Amino acid sequence: MKRGKREIMEKKSEISCFIEELSMVVIVKPTEENHEAAHIPTKPFLSICYSVLHVLEKIGPTMAVLRQDVYQNIKRLELMHESNPTTNLNLVEILKLEATEGIAKKGSSCSKAFVWLTRTLDFTSSLLQILSNDPQKKMEKVVEESYEVTLKPWHGWISSTAVRVALKLVPESKTFIDLLKTEDEDHDMVKQKMQILVSLLVPFLEDIHCILRLFDLDKLKST
Repeated sequence: MKRGKREIMEKKSEISCFIEELSMVVIVKPTEENHEAAHIPTKPFLSICYSVLHVLEKIGPTMAVLRQDVYQNIKRLELMHESNPTTNLNLVEILKLEATEGIAKKGSSCSKAFVWLTRTLDFTSSLLQILSNDPQKKMEKVVEESYEVTLKPWHGWISSTAVRVALKLVPESKTFIDLLKTEDEDHDMVKQKMQILVSLLVPFLEDIHCILRLFDLDKLKST
C-alpha cells in the first residue's frame, strides 16, 4: 500500500523541507543594463519564511518575539499579495509601488516587512553555518554570534536588551540538532543538510540584498 502524501511529508525534517522550498525559488536580480528585470516570486518567498519559522521554533522561547515578528511580516505581505492581483507574482512590484507612493519606509509597509524577513533569513543562515561548522559549540554562543552580525546592527536598545536576556533560555546545541532531525537521521546527516541549506541560502540572500540596495532599503533600522 502506498503511503499518503501527508505521511511522507511528516517524516521529512524541517531542514529537508527548507531545502526543497529554497531549491524551487528563482530570483532575478537587477543588472546595470536592466533594473526592470528584477523579480522575486511572492508565494515561494513566503513559503521559505514559513520554513524559517519552523526552524526558529526549535530554539524555544528565546525566539518567541522574533517568531512573532516574522509571522506578522509574512501576513502583511500575504495581505498585499491577495489585495493586488497585478503584483501577485512579483515581490519587486510591491517594492516599486510603495517606493513610488513614498510609503516604503513609513509605518507598517510591505517593504519594511520584506526587509525584516530578509534579515531573519540572514540570521538563520548565519546560525546554521556556525553550528554546522562546529556542532559542539554552545548554542547560546551560536545564537549570540549570529545575532551580532545580522540583526543587532539594525535593532534599537530595547530589542538588543531583550535578546541578551532571552539568550539564557536557549537549548543545548545537541538538543537543537536532535529536534531538527528525523528518527532515521543522525547528527552527521543533519550537519550535511545544514551545510547544503547554507550553500543555497547565501547566494539567494545576496540576490535579495542586491534588490534591497536598488530600493535604498538595505540600511533601514527599527524605530
